[in-house]
Amino acid sequence: MGEKKRKEQIKKSGEFIFRKKNYKFMVIGIAFIAFGFILMAGGGSDDPNIFNPEIYNWRRIRLAPTLILIGFAIEIYAILLNPNKDS
Repeated sequence: MGEKKRKEQIKKSGEFIFRKKNYKFMVIGIAFIAFGFILMAGGGSDDPNIFNPEIYNWRRIRLAPTLILIGFAIEIYAILLNPNKDS
């Protein structure tokens, strides 16, 4: 029943659920995720008979996935953040 009342209040007031602060954190999270995927890209070889050990370097194996996970954590925080809470 509480969920129904909340939805009715939002419809009456015409407010969005997220505020400017939420969207700032969402953009920051998306930037982390995009930067992680950019760092992970490349490193292959044009010739399939030649092995390129560059594909297993520290940047692609450790740094890029860590940045992506941090970005997802920031996204979760942005969704759960209550901007109406008085600090």
